[in-house]
Amino acid sequence: MTITVYIDADACPVKDETYKVAARYGLPVFVVSNSFIQIPKSPQITRMIVDAGPDIADDWIADHVVPGDVVVTNDIPLAGRVLEKSGHALAPNGRAFTPDSIGAALAQRALMEHIRSTGEITGGPAPFSGADRSQFLQTLDQVIVRAKRQAGLR
Repeated sequence: MTITVYIDADACPVKDETYKVAARYGLPVFVVSNSFIQIPKSPQITRMIVDAGPDIADDWIADHVVPGDVVVTNDIPLAGRVLEKSGHALAPNGRAFTPDSIGAALAQRALMEHIRSTGEITGGPAPFSGADRSQFLQTLDQVIVRAKRQAGLR
């Protein structure tokens, strides 16, 4: 069994960090987007360009994830789909989605969508920071170690 890392790549600020961590563990990476994204030349990294449209990249990732795989995404519904398939999902800021936290995250997302639909200006997310990048690296490493242990891999 091999653990695969998937990057929901459109607007992902931690692609390079993901490549480095995956390479350290010898894991294949799929970079999934609906447009061309430059990737390093490596037999372990595969670019997957999907058709444009809402949730096409998410659908591709969700269709390919198997238990133990790791997905880097800001998309909360995709994270939920990954968890349903016993995969691991984490956001670029290092927040790991869990079966215990995904319900609250989905509810908060729905609430914020409702508030925005009324014309309220919510300000959006905080800017991505160096601390977010550092937290991501730490969490990605922990998630991969845990996934490998659960799969009986070294």
